[in-house]
Amino acid sequence: MPEHADHAAHVVHMLTMGLLVSAVAPMIARAARHTALDRHAPPAVAALPAFAVLHAAVTVAGDGLLAQAVLLAGAVVFWMPVLGTRRRLAEAGRAVYLFLAGPLLDLAGVWLVATGDGPGGLAMIVGMLPIGVAAIVVTWRWITSEERARAAVDAPLHHD
Repeated sequence: MPEHADHAAHVVHMLTMGLLVSAVAPMIARAARHTALDRHAPPAVAALPAFAVLHAAVTVAGDGLLAQAVLLAGAVVFWMPVLGTRRRLAEAGRAVYLFLAGPLLDLAGVWLVATGDGPGGLAMIVGMLPIGVAAIVVTWRWITSEERARAAVDAPLHHD
């Protein structure tokens, strides 16, 4: 196989790893609500740093199907404070969690870029963009629910 084909396969692999974390894992986490996984999920304060370390290790040193499976399993646990039920964060907490997670998880991609794997690192970062979108959606829902709650409190005052 020509070298550019190997390079292209690597870029697709890194993009796929990012999408496993940012798109596939949240779908699995949402489906796993009310299951043993949800009941035994760690709190957000442990889930985020633990997953950041796992993500960096797999991104920098991991390769193959086992690494992808471990990354996916860790990503599902990472999403439980956002999408689960038992240890689900409040709306503001979910927004902060996701806004912290985005750049923290992108550090592995930045490392790849800094060490000469620009296309692979950028592909990983692009694959992780849905986390930023999720952070924006969660924040928007939080803001609009706060506005509705405030309007409901203020409504009786305007009908006197």
